[in-house]
Amino acid sequence: MNLENRLSERIHMQDIQEILLFVEGDNDRKQTLYELIFHTDEMIGYQTLWVCCHFNSSENRWLYEKQNELIDEVLQCTHPGKRRLLLNLLYRQPLIQPPRTDFLDFCLERMISKEELSGVQSLCIKLAYELCRPIPELLQEFRSILDIMEPNLLPPSLRAVHRNVLKAMKKGRSLQRY
Repeated sequence: MNLENRLSERIHMQDIQEILLFVEGDNDRKQTLYELIFHTDEMIGYQTLWVCCHFNSSENRWLYEKQNELIDEVLQCTHPGKRRLLLNLLYRQPLIQPPRTDFLDFCLERMISKEELSGVQSLCIKLAYELCRPIPELLQEFRSILDIMEPNLLPPSLRAVHRNVLKAMKKGRSLQRY
């Protein structure tokens, strides 16, 4: 299967399932798929990320060692849909500690940005919480930013994330499941 050709056209769930079966258990094929995330054609990169977001938990573990590369890509990404999918992939991983300050700053900035998609803002809130959670000083700073956000003025999706993060914070637990 020529992955680049397949991902250069519109794909559907059946296509994603076929690609997943094609790469399953084969690290060389997964690497070929992974490299397409960084393709100069944004559509190919976007669709590759869409496929990777459907990895099962064991295939997803293969991406853990790629975390820094994925963070580098999200920091410079200009395509909002691609940025959302990159953040989704990162949220499905245990985050390195101590956190990369450039990534934490990115998440803190984007979680309150009115120019961002709600999906990106939601993921940034959840990722910032997970990055700050092990460090009390950072968690307090994160809590201050959450307090500044007016829940009544947020769209329903962000209001729910805001509420869920505050609940998790009170219990001292993570929201992640990987």
